[in-house]
Amino acid sequence: MDIPDRCDVIIAGGGPCGLMLANELGRRGVTAVLVDLKPDTAFNPQANATQARTMEHYRRLGFADEIRALGLPSDYPTDIAYFTRHTAHELARIELPSASRAADVAKHSKGAWSTSELPHRVSQKFVEKVLRAKAEALDGISVNYGWRLRDFTDTGDGVVAEVENVSDGSRTTVSGLWLVGADGARSFVRQKLGFSYAGETGVVRDFMGGRMYAVYLRAPAFYDVVPHKRAWMYCTFNSERRSFMASVNGRDEFAFHTQLKDGEDEEAITDERARAMVLQAVFAGAPPADFEIEILSRGGWTAGHALVSDGMQADRVFIGGDAAHLFTPAGGLGYNTAIEDAVNLGWKLAAVVKGIAAPSLLDSYAAERRPVAVRNTGYARAFADSMGHFRPDPDLERDSPAGEAARRRAGAHFNAHVRREFDIPGVTFGARYDGSPIIVADGTEPPPDAANDYRPTACPGGRAPHIWIDGETSLYDLFGFEWTLLRLGADAPPGTAFETAARAAGLDLRLVHVPTAEARALYEARLALVRPDQVVAWRGDADEEADAILAQAAGLA
Repeated sequence: MDIPDRCDVIIAGGGPCGLMLANELGRRGVTAVLVDLKPDTAFNPQANATQARTMEHYRRLGFADEIRALGLPSDYPTDIAYFTRHTAHELARIELPSASRAADVAKHSKGAWSTSELPHRVSQKFVEKVLRAKAEALDGISVNYGWRLRDFTDTGDGVVAEVENVSDGSRTTVSGLWLVGADGARSFVRQKLGFSYAGETGVVRDFMGGRMYAVYLRAPAFYDVVPHKRAWMYCTFNSERRSFMASVNGRDEFAFHTQLKDGEDEEAITDERARAMVLQAVFAGAPPADFEIEILSRGGWTAGHALVSDGMQADRVFIGGDAAHLFTPAGGLGYNTAIEDAVNLGWKLAAVVKGIAAPSLLDSYAAERRPVAVRNTGYARAFADSMGHFRPDPDLERDSPAGEAARRRAGAHFNAHVRREFDIPGVTFGARYDGSPIIVADGTEPPPDAANDYRPTACPGGRAPHIWIDGETSLYDLFGFEWTLLRLGADAPPGTAFETAARAAGLDLRLVHVPTAEARALYEARLALVRPDQVVAWRGDADEEADAILAQAAGLA
């Protein structure tokens, strides 16, 4: 297909951030051209954990069930477990529900884990295919893999991009109103804007610091030789080969990552050497002669980053995803932070393109997302420190009282660590936009930010507190796709002033009455204005100032 020569938004990058942005824009009738130099969506597994907040957004777009059906078999446990070697001693484990149990568990979860969707363990390669298919089905969205962004010019009233076909070198230009660089850690867009990563890099740890090596493999007999209960994430802890390995399909495919040791030259690693590294993690001694490993892909990467770009917008050009922040993949936060970037920017770009909001609304993107990126990279760094600075005891694998004692100490550490890294409702739900110019503060203070604890609050600037309306209906299912005014409690005001103000501004606002005392107590107000990204923009008990509140929260033109 020919690439359109004109659109509203040009997107460089077809990973999760770029594809999610295309979905957010297309659902709102905004046209976009997406280019990505890869021939297709990801082949390698890459990110393997979709957090609950991301699943809530997939539910909002209508395809959470489709995502949850991907990856592991529906009855496969999503445990994270630690071993000396996979066929030897199990040290620690956190048990987590399978996909088939997730919906029922979510419906009975309260407090910190009250959500419409629990996390899902699925490789990014599967998610990207769904995001691409959904985007391509939308009118006005042109998705083009095998094309790279070569250059762009901000003309003041738009952006002109030069794109190149990777296979034959042919070039064409695309004119748009805005450009978004979701083009990865080596982002051409970020570099051309003159932005630089700031933060921590080059951290050396015993594990998850420095050069790592990834192997995407097929091992049909893995489950036959491992004597332990199945897990989604298999981690090894020993002096010879530290690693983590995610099950990709629950049958025979795995994503293996190991720390390279001093003297291991990644350029010299062959398929045979890659197999040997995997075997060191699986077996304590010589492996069976018939244990087969097929290498599907392999390559090096660097752990030890906690980096955030010093800018995320310059006039008509934005960056998001890995172009804006680079994580060490502890806690699975990089991909999920990228999705939230796209959600945040998508509704704002659409409002400006449609003339509902002033261009100044877009200034809130960096104001809101950059502090969250700093927060999230910090949490990932702390998880990596907890895992990587804890070193194996020399006696760990010995069949002796000293070995048993060393394994008990390691088990205690990792049983605590795995809960710090994977039971993270605070990280998942607690990101906030306090101080944003489009948040109408009410003078209250949110609860303290903590990785492993989350107290639902409707203090403006955070995710709207969640409750189940009945056995099948989440409060979020009642929200409008754009703006929602919640009327809470039996005596809630009618909200007509907001309805009138929204209509006059061309703003799509849905009024939702939740008459229960539970909802009223949870939100601590009779009215709450919820943004398209499910963030509370304002709360109060009366609607007399609806015009001013909407003007600020929606950045009305």
